[in-house]
Amino acid sequence: MDVGEAARLNALVVAVGRAQDRAAFQALFDHFAPRVKGYLMRLGAGNAVAEDLAQDAMLTLWRKASLFDPAKASASTWMFTIARNLRIDAIRRERRPELDPNEPALLPEAERGADESLDWAQAEDRLHAALAELPREQAEIIHLSFLAEKPHSLIATELGLPLGTVKSRIRLAMARLRQALGDES
Repeated sequence: MDVGEAARLNALVVAVGRAQDRAAFQALFDHFAPRVKGYLMRLGAGNAVAEDLAQDAMLTLWRKASLFDPAKASASTWMFTIARNLRIDAIRRERRPELDPNEPALLPEAERGADESLDWAQAEDRLHAALAELPREQAEIIHLSFLAEKPHSLIATELGLPLGTVKSRIRLAMARLRQALGDES
């Protein structure tokens, strides 16, 4: 691009920024839209995505033209930087999709009925009674592992036990709890 063309494009962006000059924007759109789309496709965007991102880049030019400073960069550099940043944002969104508010795992749990609440309370009482019947060493490890949510290696360090001993005690405690609660699985 020659110096005269670069100066013309700079002046057009300044005109859009100062007076929201529609004719200047149309000239910029005609010049940049196909070039930006081609650039985005070379960056790996598909045709439809490149078209959408090129439109977004042109919209950004319209909205932020007042921020353009020809002393810092040319209109072309500014425009292609906008397009590149939009492409990067699109890639990030693809890798980390937005959460679906209707995802069942994100919905609050339905309130329990009175009979279900009673069943839960009774099961909790049976669990506490079964935990109270465990040997002290096993109960302590179960508490640290499941209630304090500590990893087995940290429990072993805290209690000064080999990791295998911690795992064995958890396995034995879980077998006793299953037996006490009537779960044969």
